[in-house]
Amino acid sequence: MEREDLVGRLMADIDPELLEFLRTRVNSFVKWDLIRFFGENPHTTDTAENIARYAGRNPEAIQAALAELATQGVLTENRLGEMTVYSLTSNPEVRRLVHQFLEATNDRQFRIKAIYHIIRGMR
Repeated sequence: MEREDLVGRLMADIDPELLEFLRTRVNSFVKWDLIRFFGENPHTTDTAENIARYAGRNPEAIQAALAELATQGVLTENRLGEMTVYSLTSNPEVRRLVHQFLEATNDRQFRIKAIYHIIRGMR
């Protein structure tokens, strides 16, 4: 009971829409890296292997996270011949949330809360 109360207090000052985005879409550090990557490179369309190289991550972990983010509407997944490529969605509402999340991560207190939330969700 005390732990849930602590979590509620920690997250109380986060915009509810941003908190929902964190809970449902940025629920791993790999996804955080991918959202940052596509937020900073919004016109990129590339393969999981190349994105993994840019992100300094394992291609298999990246592939799974890319597919989940595509299912969740953050990214689009397209076939180009034999290749599957990913890009940031054109949905303006999702792009706004990505931008809002990235802006919020400039604040140290928000980052601490987001990290806590992700770690807590990994249990």
